[in-house]
Order: sequence, then structure tokens, then C-alpha cells
Amino acid sequence: MENIASIAASLRHETQKIIVGKQHQIDLILMSIFSGGHVLLSDLPGSGKTTLVRTLSIALGCDFRRLQFTPDLLPSDIVGMMIYNQKKGDFELKRGPVHTNILLADEINRAIPRTQAALLEAMEERQTTIDGESLPLPDPFFVLATQNPVEHESTFMLPAAQMDRFFLRLSMGYPTAEEEISILSHLGDRTPYEEVRTVASPEALRQLRREIAEVAVSDAISSYIVELVQKTRSHPQIKIGASPRASRTLYQGSKAWAAMQGRSFVIPEDVQTIFSPVMNHRITLTSEARLKKQTAEDVLAAILDDTNVPPTQKELFGRHA
Repeated sequence: MENIASIAASLRHETQKIIVGKQHQIDLILMSIFSGGHVLLSDLPGSGKTTLVRTLSIALGCDFRRLQFTPDLLPSDIVGMMIYNQKKGDFELKRGPVHTNILLADEINRAIPRTQAALLEAMEERQTTIDGESLPLPDPFFVLATQNPVEHESTFMLPAAQMDRFFLRLSMGYPTAEEEISILSHLGDRTPYEEVRTVASPEALRQLRREIAEVAVSDAISSYIVELVQKTRSHPQIKIGASPRASRTLYQGSKAWAAMQGRSFVIPEDVQTIFSPVMNHRITLTSEARLKKQTAEDVLAAILDDTNVPPTQKELFGRHA
């Protein structure tokens, strides 16, 4: 697992040449990418979401395309279409921007639901269908989407089915005063993307996924994951709990997070660290909870506090801990 920890550290270092601070958010995104998952960045304009995604794509050495979502965007603008070639006298396939390694879906909630739905097949099955022909997407393939959570004019809320396909949702948040001074000092005039080195590749990411699959998860940790997810379905402040996909996501993400720490096994702290980002967009609070100003993060933190933690790593793995 030292190789994975080393690559994660290199990617973090290169990303922080442009993104000041935000180490925890960067690590969570890397965890999602190492797990093969998609990320939803929900934050105010100007918080560095688009800059972060572009910087990461350079460091990862992956093909990158940016698609600005607007109300007049059509599904064919995403997946592609058949176009008539007058010279050849026949139709030929034009692949859409989704056929890449990293797709930045900028302001995804500005597109109409029909267009948003065009991403469902790509995000889940890693393929698109054009005129009845299924076309596989490149491997790896990630959607890193952004949305403004406070602006509601000319926006369309993502349906639950699509939200559930995002591995995690997180916010960059405002920088501290010291971080903002550093942004002005180093990035005030321009964004020096040329300083970012490429330290990975699509093949390296595929190999990382194979190595992460070997991380050990004890029966106690698996039961802990399931218990946490089950409690979201019976909690009095939660109207709709997390799906079985959430359990699988926690399982995969915990393995990736453990590997990034240089460990070959998962401990309870790995699950606890990623629990809220993985789950906060998969639950729906009751109207009573919202009236009391409760947030998804508040309720998830209460579930963590109310759940017994499994045995320590030494008890689980003995001399291998």
C-alpha cells in the first residue's frame, strides 16, 4: 500500500500548487477517483471548484473535457449523435464530450431533467447508447460535477436516482484569511497550470484500483458499515434512508482511504472519516427536522455517535496490525 500512499501524496502536492489549503477535500476526491466514483462539488461560485478539477486532470494525466450545462443543452450535446456526411453519402458517428476520462459537468443543475438523465447510463454503466449502438467509455471515467446550492432561478434539482450515483458530495468552503492572502500572492494575476506536473496516468489508476481491491475488510467492519446504513432507514429525523449502493460505496471508499494511509486493512476510523461525505446526499430529512434547522451532517454525526465501534485493529488483525 506504500505505492498508493506515495501516489496520493504526489497528487495532493501537485494539486496544492494551485489549490491553496483544502487538503481534506482533495484527499476525499482522490479517494473517490481511486474507487472509480463520481464527485459532486456543491458550493458557491468562485470557490475554486472548476480550477480544482482542471488541476487534478493535469496531475492525473487523464483526458479532460469541460461541459457547461445550460437550459438549452440537449442530450446529444453530451453523448453524441449520428451526422450525415454529404461527401460520403452516409451517416457517421460523432462522439460527445462524455467520451473522455474526466468530464467536468459545470453547473449540472442548470440543465433540464431530460439532459441530466443523459448522464445516468454513462455514470453507472460506463457506456452510452447512440441510435441503439452501445459505446463503451474510456477507462477510467469520472464525472466531477459542480452546482450552486443556493441559486434556484433557472435551475433543476437533480433527481434522487442521479444523486445516488455520485460517490460523494462535498463543499470547498471559504478559505481562511491566511489562505486567501496566499491565493492573492501566488494566484492573483494568473493561474499557473504549467507548474503542475503529471504524476499518474490512466493505466496507473487502473493498477491502483486492482491494488485497492486487495485491502482487507473484516466481518466486523462490514457489519459496522451495514449497521450505519441501516440506521439511516429507521432514524426518526430521516424520511428516506440510504440505498444498498451506499453500503457498497462506504465499503469501497473505506478500502481506498485505508490504502491512502499506507494500510492494507480497514479500521473503523476509515469508515467514520468518509461517512458524512458519502452519505449526506443520499438521505432526505423529515420536514420536522428541517424546521428545527437540522442538517444531514448533524443527523449523520448523531448516527455515528449512537453506533458501537467494532474492535480495534489489533483485535481484528493481531500481529499484522
